[in-house]
Amino acid sequence: MNYSHLYHAGNFADVIKHIVLLALIKSLLRKTNGFFYLDTHAGAGFYDLFSVEAKKNKEYESGILKCLNKKNPPELVKLYLACIKRINNRLSQSSIASLQYYPGSPLIAHYFLREQDRMILTEIHPQEYQLLKKHFSNDSLASIHLMDGYQGLKAFLPPKERRGLILIDPPFERPNEFTTILSMLPIALKRFSTGIMAIWYPIKDRPPIERFHRQLKKSIQQPILTIELSIYPENSPLHLNGCGMAVINSPWQFEEEMRSVLPFLKETLSLHQDGQCRIGMLK
Repeated sequence: MNYSHLYHAGNFADVIKHIVLLALIKSLLRKTNGFFYLDTHAGAGFYDLFSVEAKKNKEYESGILKCLNKKNPPELVKLYLACIKRINNRLSQSSIASLQYYPGSPLIAHYFLREQDRMILTEIHPQEYQLLKKHFSNDSLASIHLMDGYQGLKAFLPPKERRGLILIDPPFERPNEFTTILSMLPIALKRFSTGIMAIWYPIKDRPPIERFHRQLKKSIQQPILTIELSIYPENSPLHLNGCGMAVINSPWQFEEEMRSVLPFLKETLSLHQDGQCRIGMLK
């Protein structure tokens, strides 16, 4: 395992991804009947920002901490920050008031689950899996599996609930990650055509993203909304310049809600005002 998210926990990409995740979960909570959540690359569950690894680059300082220090954020961002604080308080064993832990997608999603909802978390790396399994031991709402997350799209779809959200959030440590995603999405959508699917992707250079968008639109029939935010100029070769989320079957009013928070995120997270944001349906 070359990639460890502990070095990057709480960075700008986590902030964007988790605000999108929260908005999608909110849409599912509008109905009383239960929903299904599948996280294909679940990770360890949460990350200690006081660890040596997290402190090496301190990426959380330009991510979650910037949002925490910003006055009068939009309501969706307020909800996200409250969620982070409450989960952190549950995890912390000390009286230190500052943020010590950053929760990953599994803990954020689990925070909003009701007794009629359920989640399946898949993780292929044994050490991450053991940490995740330990945290969710004896939790009736969560099922943890040591397996390739893409295979989980075959194994666990369609869900019995017939409504739900799938988060596909690979570390992109393999050069063919976009190709793998494009090959698996039609299979997943054939099994669960009405499911909300959210795919996270890094932005390091614009041409590969444009190719991914073209191929994504060509390979599936469902509507696709893309949300992107870059904190550096997109021609910078040295950085993770930004990230995006492609949301298939985006729910009612989701686009409007994201449009209301993107300007705040751009202003808060961009470095030297060099960032940019985009949102729109793929055509």
